[in-house]
Amino acid sequence: MLYQMEASGASADEVIRLFWSSFPTADAVPATPDEETIDPAEREGADFANAIVRGYASERARVDELIRAVSQHWRLERMTRVDRNVLRLGAWELVACADIPRKVTLNESIELAKRFGTETSASFVNGVLDRIASDLEKE
Repeated sequence: MLYQMEASGASADEVIRLFWSSFPTADAVPATPDEETIDPAEREGADFANAIVRGYASERARVDELIRAVSQHWRLERMTRVDRNVLRLGAWELVACADIPRKVTLNESIELAKRFGTETSASFVNGVLDRIASDLEKE
């Protein structure tokens, strides 16, 4: 959803609505992920995804500045969209989710970078997020 928000310029709420509306089957999480018919695990995942999008949108300047401050020789605008948005996701988690351990955030971000990024994305994401976590003194 962060990628879509960046590419389209849509608001967080619009991106969330569009994303969940793209699941037309009865088993998918609907546009309003608080319906009684949703499995609790799916609801939790949808709520967390929505929180990430809204959280990043409200902290965009701070999160992007954290990334800029530690990504030597790389302007944020020159990074691939995938790398940039994986970094945004991870940086927001490091800032806003005290209950998520540093190692979990880094490992999940690295896996996303491996799956959707380039050959060098995983090491790049690891290096940037590790520096941000160290600067934030996140355990």
